[in-house]
Amino acid sequence: MKSLVTSALVASALFTLAATAASAQDRPADIVSPITDGYLAPEIGADAALANGTYAYVPPTPDNAIMLFIDHQIGLMAGIRDFNALSEYKNNVVGLAKIADALDIPVLLTTSNAQWQNGDILPELKEIFADAPIYRRTGIINAYADPTFRRALLDLMEETGRTHVIVSGVTIGTCVIFPVLSMLNDGIAHVHPVVDASGAWSAYEADAAMARMSAAGAELQSVFALGAELQADWKTDTATAMLDPFVNHLPEYGFVLQNFWNNAGEAPLVADPFGVTR
Repeated sequence: MKSLVTSALVASALFTLAATAASAQDRPADIVSPITDGYLAPEIGADAALANGTYAYVPPTPDNAIMLFIDHQIGLMAGIRDFNALSEYKNNVVGLAKIADALDIPVLLTTSNAQWQNGDILPELKEIFADAPIYRRTGIINAYADPTFRRALLDLMEETGRTHVIVSGVTIGTCVIFPVLSMLNDGIAHVHPVVDASGAWSAYEADAAMARMSAAGAELQSVFALGAELQADWKTDTATAMLDPFVNHLPEYGFVLQNFWNNAGEAPLVADPFGVTR
């Protein structure tokens, strides 16, 4: 009986492969982009698009962006309540940090009264950015309103010519929105709050903050959509380094990649006793 079932399964798989091949023969040949092709920017520049009254798409890139990590402190993280689990929130923060590291994007780290109940910055951020100083604010809630931190940000922008500021913070309704609105007020045109690397005490707080920032002109982002926008082309040199955040911090995508590589090549990780896969 078992042999009959096995034979049926193999026959079904072979039939499916044959039907797929036959169907493919009825279609026109695929048109494959040359692997030498690079990322092609929009035909119309941002200034011309604005003059035409259309949306100007000026994406963040590894060469024009800075990332801010504001108050991701172990005491404050404990109060976040708009995620199903704090592990999901922490995963996103660490994933965003690894994206910055993989793409060599400059970062600024800051904490608020870490010596007291707020606690120190996440250990993972210290580990990933071992060479980055931590700006220890001593009471000013809005990081951009802290003279030392603002000077560090503006100096970094001037020294590097970078014009996009990517922002994440422990609470979107305070730690993120206050500096975001302040930077937009001061003419920093491209400010990107990363909403799923920023928590909230309630869903109301998150919704209100996102509405206010969006209305003010901020460009809301999520971690892995931002990662894809920054990477732009999986053929570039940073692709291998970018696999770490995508595989290990976006498990839905990581499983897809791992499943493929488990069974790719001359010696798949799991041999097929039916001989159906190659």
